[in-house]
Amino acid sequence: MKAMIFAAGLGTRLRPLTNDRPKALVELDGKPLLEHVMLKLIAAGFTDITVNVHHFGQKIIDFLEAKENFGVTVHISDERDQLLDTGGGILKARQWLDNGEPFLVHNADIISDFDIKAMCDWHRRSGAMATLLVRHRDTARYLLFDSGNQLRGWVNKKTGETRPDGFRYVEGQYDELAFGGVHVLSPSIFDALSEFAAGRKAFPIVPFYTGECGTHIIKGYQQAADYTWLDVGKPDTLAEAQAWLNRKKMTND
Repeated sequence: MKAMIFAAGLGTRLRPLTNDRPKALVELDGKPLLEHVMLKLIAAGFTDITVNVHHFGQKIIDFLEAKENFGVTVHISDERDQLLDTGGGILKARQWLDNGEPFLVHNADIISDFDIKAMCDWHRRSGAMATLLVRHRDTARYLLFDSGNQLRGWVNKKTGETRPDGFRYVEGQYDELAFGGVHVLSPSIFDALSEFAAGRKAFPIVPFYTGECGTHIIKGYQQAADYTWLDVGKPDTLAEAQAWLNRKKMTND
């Protein structure tokens, strides 16, 4: 199965650590974040991985070459000329991802022990165009799912903004879940994304999900068993992730 790692971000929340390196090469427990994600994907059976680059992109290319691509096939989707955001990044990488089978997309700054393979298997059974890793978590912005795990809308509780157009938010009507930065996508998404982009090269994918959820099957996936999930894009959560890994080492010892 194929996968894509988003490693092109500017990493502004991690400054000054990202003043001389991309966010994906900031270290956690002595290893770059990108290495943590690569090893997790490889352990789950992925052998063909696309990595997009922008900020200090050559350093990521050099790192992967030094690691001999961790023994798998790696493609570099080069966005150094223009950062394309998540939606545009997926479209640019289509040549490496579109083989008629579902593929996984994973942010480089997400550290977790959830079961990737189980999520991919669930996606295949669901018939969805997109399956998003979601869970109950305190945030201002929520994806809203019905009892069948279908995405129905989105709300920003701070501003009152909702999507799609005309959607009326009623508290308690839907399951309010936060997105975990991991998605499994079917190849049918490429044509739908191209239509949504309307000629734009750079655009985020979440507005596609929240704006088009009445047209396409977009599901939320919640792992039944508890798991740890951390967005390590900030210094405090990076430290939290290190503490979690330290505890795991002590338990394993």
